[in-house]
Amino acid sequence: VQLQASGGGLVQVGGSMRLSCVASARTFSGVIMAWFRRAPGKEREFVAAQTWSGRSTRYAVSVKGRFTISVDMAENTVYLEMNSLKPEDTAAYYCAGRDGSVLHTSSDEYVYWGQGTLVTVSS
Repeated sequence: VQLQASGGGLVQVGGSMRLSCVASARTFSGVIMAWFRRAPGKEREFVAAQTWSGRSTRYAVSVKGRFTISVDMAENTVYLEMNSLKPEDTAAYYCAGRDGSVLHTSSDEYVYWGQGTLVTVSS
C-alpha cells in the first residue's frame, strides 16, 4: 500500500485546513487509517485513527473536538479536517495505515506510511 499525503501549508490561528491522503488501490476492508504528527524538536505523536469502514474513530485529547478524520471509500482517500488551529498544531503530518481492527495510537503499530505534509499555524 502506498500513501500520498497533501494539503499542508500556512494558516492563521483559529483557521481551518484539510489534509488528504490517497491510498493505492487494493482491498481496504480491515484496514485502520491514522494521522500522526511531529512538531519541531518533538517525538511523533498520534492524532487520529479510523477504521476504513468509518464505524470507529479515535482522537488524541489535544485535537478532540477540533479535528475530524474521515474516509472516502470511493476515492480511496483519508481526510483530516482541522479547525480552530493553534500554534501548537504546527507540525509535519503523516498518514499511516495498518491491517487489523484495533485503533492503535503507537506509530510502531503502523506499517504503511505516507510522506509528511507540513502545517504551520501562525499567530
